[in-house]
Order: sequence, then C-alpha cells, then structure tokens
Amino acid sequence: MGEYHHNIDEKSRLIIPAKFRSELGDRFVITKGLDKCLFVYSEIEWNKLMQKVSSLQFTKKNVRAFERTFIGGASLIEFDKQGRINITSPLVHYANIIKECVIIGVSERLEIWSKEEFDRYMTDNEDNLEEITENIFDCDIYET
Repeated sequence: MGEYHHNIDEKSRLIIPAKFRSELGDRFVITKGLDKCLFVYSEIEWNKLMQKVSSLQFTKKNVRAFERTFIGGASLIEFDKQGRINITSPLVHYANIIKECVIIGVSERLEIWSKEEFDRYMTDNEDNLEEITENIFDCDIYET
C-alpha cells in the first residue's frame, strides 16, 4: 500500500519506490490494467492469476478478448541498477503516460497511472466513495 509520485523519463524509464521493489522481487510482470492504468505483479502473484485465467474457456469471446489485452500486452520486467523499469511504448500509450506518474500499492499489485488519469479517476469517484463502500460491505466497516 502507499502512494508515490515520480516522473517517467524520455526513454520510458520510471523509478519504482524501494518499498515496492523489495516486494516485487527481481522479476515481475507489467500489463494493461483497468481504468487506463498499468498493473504490476510479482512473478508469484502473476502465476496465481494465470492459473485462474487458464481455467477459463477460451471458446468464449470475452475470455479471448481479456487474454489478448491482459496477457498479450504483458511484459516480464527487471529493475536496472537505479531501481528503474523500462515501460514498453504500447503500455505507455495505453495509460496515457506523458511525464508525471502516480504509483500506488493495491493489495497484491501495484498500479501505475498518469497523474492526469489518476486525478480524473479520483475526482470522478470521490463523491461516490460512501456509496461504493456501502455496496461492497454488508455492514459499516467503521463500526467496532
């Protein structure tokens, strides 16, 4: 968990905070996420996800579309000596990343957002947070 702000350089390299680097390990996977962000998974978490995906029926149109987008766009990545990753051009384009990025830890994955997309998403959803929370949980999570 956590939120960090960094800039991507002209060679599509992005510094990942040390806290997240240790959790990701030496090699990890980056792919197109939902809501115009990128998802980053450790190899262990990626393999768990791929086991679930492999149980889906490829004869279903939605499964094939998901696999093409989510798996077909994925890249196996390693850190350079400065703790940076190199994001492929298709992924940079998909997430509308130009310069400023927001990196957040979300459960078993990281998300990388363009700052503009992240700010837009948060603004669009801030008024609905209470309703979203009520719809997810059967009870008030703040009750003790």
